[in-house]
Amino acid sequence: MNFYTTILGSGAAIPTAARHCSGQAVNINGFRILLDCGENTQTQIRVFHQRLQAIKLICITHLHGDHFFGLPGLISSMHLCGRKEPLDIFAPTGIAQAMQTLIEISGCHIDFEICYHELSHTEGNPLIFENNLCRVYSFPLLHSVPTYGYLIEEKPRGKNPPRRYAYCTDTAYTENILPYIEQVNLLCLESTFNNEYAQIAAEKLHCTAAQAATLALKANAKQLLLTHISARFKEPEPLLAEATAIFPNTLIASDGAQIEVHY
Repeated sequence: MNFYTTILGSGAAIPTAARHCSGQAVNINGFRILLDCGENTQTQIRVFHQRLQAIKLICITHLHGDHFFGLPGLISSMHLCGRKEPLDIFAPTGIAQAMQTLIEISGCHIDFEICYHELSHTEGNPLIFENNLCRVYSFPLLHSVPTYGYLIEEKPRGKNPPRRYAYCTDTAYTENILPYIEQVNLLCLESTFNNEYAQIAAEKLHCTAAQAATLALKANAKQLLLTHISARFKEPEPLLAEATAIFPNTLIASDGAQIEVHY
């Protein structure tokens, strides 16, 4: 595989024995991107044999704790392990203040440059990063705080068309994201609840599995990956059954799984 994501955490809100908080390590032709950094992400990186210092780019969806509370520890470990290479971090406005405050009050000294890129757009999917291997775009989601999805697109290699991976969590059901995720090869979308908890999902601005599948169908995505699973669900079968009834080519994320972005 040369374009795949390793699931570091697939749970919602709080870590459990089965599912840690949100985090994924994407490898796109050798370039490593970390998507979200919930509590204990750095341990999951080691458990699942990822390379801590190989991470070049970190993209945080929003500033709820289960998506970024692991970042201070991860950066500290990068420093303690001798990192010198700069690190780019994309996240909503406030990430620089939060991280700089923690680093300052802890008396920690970081020996490498951290470049914070704060997102504040309310529409569109601007190109936020590009190198010789890929492009990364961001687009707004619908949640209780400013939240962004990320679209990772490989650059063409030979005769193969570029593959695209969209990562969207947390968000309520909104068709406003359809232009940004249209025809992606792999769509990772939160499914915190099933239809039994549809009212709670609406109140908390989350998706049900059926809503995630409906968005995948409307976007004409090739494959759907469900994540951000509520601790209510000890077994994921009810969520998977609900989604596959609408969009058959659906998987549920599990910690440690490696999911390839297929053509």
